[in-house]
Amino acid sequence: MSLSRPDILSYIQESPSPVTKREIAKAFNIKGGENRVALKQILKHLEKNGEVTKHPGGAYSVPEGLPAVTIIEVCDIDIDGDVFARPAEWKGAEGEKPPRIEVMPDKKGHPALKVGDRILARLSRSGDIYEARAIKKLDTEKGRVLGLLRSSKSGFILQPADKKAKYDFDVPAGQEGKAQDGDLVIGEIQPERGVRNRKVRVVEVLGRRDDRKAISLISLHEMGLRDSFPDKVLKSTDGMSVPPLEKREDLRKTPLVTIDGEDARDFDDAVFAEKCTLSNGQAGYHLIVAIADVSYYVRPASALDVEAQARGNSTYFPDRVVPMLPEALSNDLCSLRPNEDRAALAAHLWIDEDGALQKYEFKRALIRSHARLIYEQVQAAKDGQTDKVTAPLMDTVIHPLYTAYDVLFQARQKRGALDLDLPEQRIVIDENNEMVGVEQRIRMDSHRLIEEFMILANVAAAKALEDKRAPCVYRIHDKPSLDKLDSVREFVETFGLTVPKGQSMQPKQINGLLRKAAELPYTHLISRVILRAQSQAVYATDNIGHFGLALTHYAHFTSPIRRYADLLVHRSLVSAYRLGPGGLSDDEEVRLDEISQHISQTERTSMEAERNSVDRFTAAYLSDKIGAEFAGTISGVTRFGLFVTLDESGADGLIPMKSLDDDFYVHDEHAHALIGRRKKKVFRLGAKVVARLKEADGMTGSTVLELSPETKRLGADIPGFTPPKPPKTRPERRKKPAGKGGKKSYGTKGPRGSKGPKKK
Repeated sequence: MSLSRPDILSYIQESPSPVTKREIAKAFNIKGGENRVALKQILKHLEKNGEVTKHPGGAYSVPEGLPAVTIIEVCDIDIDGDVFARPAEWKGAEGEKPPRIEVMPDKKGHPALKVGDRILARLSRSGDIYEARAIKKLDTEKGRVLGLLRSSKSGFILQPADKKAKYDFDVPAGQEGKAQDGDLVIGEIQPERGVRNRKVRVVEVLGRRDDRKAISLISLHEMGLRDSFPDKVLKSTDGMSVPPLEKREDLRKTPLVTIDGEDARDFDDAVFAEKCTLSNGQAGYHLIVAIADVSYYVRPASALDVEAQARGNSTYFPDRVVPMLPEALSNDLCSLRPNEDRAALAAHLWIDEDGALQKYEFKRALIRSHARLIYEQVQAAKDGQTDKVTAPLMDTVIHPLYTAYDVLFQARQKRGALDLDLPEQRIVIDENNEMVGVEQRIRMDSHRLIEEFMILANVAAAKALEDKRAPCVYRIHDKPSLDKLDSVREFVETFGLTVPKGQSMQPKQINGLLRKAAELPYTHLISRVILRAQSQAVYATDNIGHFGLALTHYAHFTSPIRRYADLLVHRSLVSAYRLGPGGLSDDEEVRLDEISQHISQTERTSMEAERNSVDRFTAAYLSDKIGAEFAGTISGVTRFGLFVTLDESGADGLIPMKSLDDDFYVHDEHAHALIGRRKKKVFRLGAKVVARLKEADGMTGSTVLELSPETKRLGADIPGFTPPKPPKTRPERRKKPAGKGGKKSYGTKGPRGSKGPKKK
């Protein structure tokens, strides 16, 4: 009788008592060594999957209750941080509640989990409660799929919103729930084997595709982000208020001001500067950077804290913000609104006339912002165009701020911080939540002023914690790898720029290269290539410094409303300097490395969600312009085609290799180009092209282009480009023919390792 896992499992299920391997072999008439080995492997597989239980003595039975190994879904994280889950699939009797499962921590503590995460876990039963130990965390997004529900002749199908998806999903009859044709839904992938088209069950309806809020919703949900807070988190903000002065420093009469973008809704930093005499008698400057005292309101292990840690940071879409903290805090109590008392953690900073940090103090304070200013307004005032708000502040606030900024900026130039000031674009959204165009973000000295003040405060926070030997979450940025620097070197040499070989470049050297590149028409391209070579900045408890800023000590301190890392730094400062309640807990100190890894990941998740949202808004904006031609620049060259960035909208589109059908094109990695084998036509990175829009899908964010007939005919190269020399490769040693009798002849030296032919 042939062996099959379903038949053997069915036999064990139907047996009134546990059965041994010998009894199973007898029931299936299994004889011979090969068949017995196959049976052993099947039983081992069933046991590993938790489908059967092996008892002492070797008998097998189906486990009671839940399988020993199964997929569970996190449903609650309580105020103590304990994680509870339920079975991902529950087949209990009607009205029967699924069993409660507690996820037990391993030696390193809990893996970074949030409500909705799915885990492959090993279960053990303790009375009415199951205990789970995680085997592997499963991406929720891979267990679920977000997309558009469509009606077809055979029923409903789900078209994924992910542009990388290769196929649609079938929705079995009755599994669409209340969803209708054209709805954006989340489907749960159903476990099936041997089925060509995978099936999903609709578990949530997000809205209609034509809903103007759908673009951000898609990007938000596909990355596992949530745009709402649990009720218990919202309720925990009830009754919160600004604390009394008591032991806080009173800075309400100090003319601190906030400077932000016009569309900013939360104001978490206020600044002040004045000339002073330092303790050594030299002239210098006293700066105050006052940051919202979030640690006073968000205490360790509270419902607010658990949610904030799970989110890790706020996420910014073109039309909305998914905040780390509820609006009662982020837009009210922790927002330094003008003419209102607010709790703050104030960094007092003293610098000399060379911009060197001489002294720092951190104090809890009560402040009252004297004005809410915007970047353009402050810059206009500095340039002589004051208004009724800025005019009274010129002598006491704005001029002293710019004077201190000039000193800090010169110090930045001297230490050689990386100066990659690339142009940024902002998507313009109208009142109907539709993209109507793209604006270039203009960086002014007012932007750089706030940036330099924040950097100085971040440096002081890291040093202050080291002074007290207190825990710190550093913002670290490693130097680029030698391989990436070699790629940069090869690329810039094609433009006649030289870089010393055999050494790692420092930020000062990169800045020198950028200054030389500024004289070329392709300076933006060189800047982007250098940017791509940089390492990713992350959070860590071990300090290796910040390469890009050319700083040895750096931590994020200035945005605890929107970054959990800053909140941890605040708590550590509160504990180290004994500033009152809300300090770092013992549990946090133990888990600080784990938390740092988690918030580094949430930052990357948010960045991907933001990028995907921009792609979708841009594709939706272009969707009614199919067939139109746009000027653009080749921004990527791969073996499967070209990526082109359109000048007008900033959209990135793919020109598939198959559309370049007039020749056979070869990808030359060193020349960063596609080169035609017969006609030698070139399409090179950085070259200008005219592209025709072929497809633009706002749901997936996919934009497909094709070259205009004229560009396709002429090619796209860079004037004055000097192709790099191909890398030297060692010539392959020519093999000599075998001698008589088929034996190899090694010449006079004999085989490798010998001293020559043997003497006869």
